[in-house]
Amino acid sequence: MKRVFKISEAAVQSELLLNLHWHPSKPKTVSPLLFTFPNSSLFRFYGDLGARTNQPPLPTAIPSNIISLFIEKVSQAEAQPKAREDLFRKVILFRDELVKSVDCLEEVNKVLEEKGDWLLGSCKHYPALCTKNFHDSAFLELLKKLYSSGNLALKVFNWRRKKAEQGYPMREEEYASGIAIAGRIRNVDLAVELFAEAANKQLKSTSTYNALMSAYMYNGLAEKCQLVFRDFKREPDCSPSIVTYNILISVFGRLMLIDHMEATFQEIKNLNLSPNLNTYNNLIAAYLTAWMWDSLERTFHMMKAGPVKPDIKTHLLMLRGYAHSGKLEQMEATYQMIKHHVDDKEIPLIRAMICAYCKSSIKGRTKRIKELLRIIPENEYRPWLNLLMIRLYAEENCLESMENSINEAFEHKTSVLTLRLMRCIIAAYFRYNAVDKLANFVKRAECAGWRICRSLYHCKMVMYGSQKRLEEMENVLNEMDNFNMDYTKKTFCILYKAYSMCGKRHKVEQVLGLMCKRGYGIPLDTYAS
Repeated sequence: MKRVFKISEAAVQSELLLNLHWHPSKPKTVSPLLFTFPNSSLFRFYGDLGARTNQPPLPTAIPSNIISLFIEKVSQAEAQPKAREDLFRKVILFRDELVKSVDCLEEVNKVLEEKGDWLLGSCKHYPALCTKNFHDSAFLELLKKLYSSGNLALKVFNWRRKKAEQGYPMREEEYASGIAIAGRIRNVDLAVELFAEAANKQLKSTSTYNALMSAYMYNGLAEKCQLVFRDFKREPDCSPSIVTYNILISVFGRLMLIDHMEATFQEIKNLNLSPNLNTYNNLIAAYLTAWMWDSLERTFHMMKAGPVKPDIKTHLLMLRGYAHSGKLEQMEATYQMIKHHVDDKEIPLIRAMICAYCKSSIKGRTKRIKELLRIIPENEYRPWLNLLMIRLYAEENCLESMENSINEAFEHKTSVLTLRLMRCIIAAYFRYNAVDKLANFVKRAECAGWRICRSLYHCKMVMYGSQKRLEEMENVLNEMDNFNMDYTKKTFCILYKAYSMCGKRHKVEQVLGLMCKRGYGIPLDTYAS
């Protein structure tokens, strides 16, 4: 057996040497037992290797020069991530230096001229990155980092255009980035100019077409975006990609042209293009905009069943959709999946969930709303949400919480201008028989310019009358006079009932006289007494 294993080791090394010159599609495994069978093909080819002792031995090791080739490739593969990381770190530091000088164009140009040449030759400084798998230059990476600062990114891009005249020719990806930046800062004319410049230099490509379409889409120029797409389809040297169709879907979705959007999605299928994550997210966003809840859920379930799985953006869209459609059970389940992300970064979605609970009649909604309100930072105050909370607490008879929300509105100088909300507040005070709190609220509302209605004063009169506080009830009439509010039949009926309850006969007769004088008639219970 020892003899057999020694033979097999030599054969394996021989096979390795042969494999250096040809590479089979499937790796073969060499079995030691194969050499011991006389009928095997390898036995007929090599003969009895164990018996041929007079032959020169096969090499017992792979030549060192071949091994060095593999070692060099492995070392390059290991060095590439580190070099990429170093490059990106250097780009970030350079971006930070540019951001510090953002307010001064001369300072930005000075930094670029003195320290920016390395951006144009990243392969010279980082040879490990000069592979076909690494397409993004340092300059493109810098533009990505500056994308949120559009004007600064445009300054950097213009510096790059000037460098093209000094022997650093521009690439189509750089033009595509410049077109996208121009669209971002709403300079559509510049985007068109850059596209034409790239075309004149024979750099027209799928990426430049997509960038121009994105610029038109971002600026709401749907018709021009479609015209560019028609020209793109007639282009002989490049063709639309899935990114192109994603832009079209987004354009149609924003305009709520659902039929056009669905036709575009069908064309993707007909062309055997593979929809990606953005495709489905754009579809879902469009159905959300159009409030087509069934189509939204159908697309989401189709996505879950297919190869492209939902990401965090998809779940955020679905959470908003469930909130707007009032599907609280699905909304809560989705929220639990992405709770930490929503709580940290998606405060508008928290407000959307609060609105969903306010519109519902679910049990315990007030408790859930208070839990969500605690997540919202103080600097995220919204007047409409404040007023929504006042109405909710009034309807739920949460007087203390309602007054806290009213105080918050006064502090932020938020005014109530609708009768419906004012009447909700009045009804809450009335149910608690809190006339003193109501009186205080009326004074503050008058000073703050809130909507003043006759119901405010009538409610005070009823509550003062029920507590036999007739003098304060009569003072309410003076308040009405100060705001030039006319007395109505209801005003006199409140006075009549209050005086009747307190046994003020002469006051009752005075009120009846005033009612007859104004043509209001006499209350029916007068005849019964």
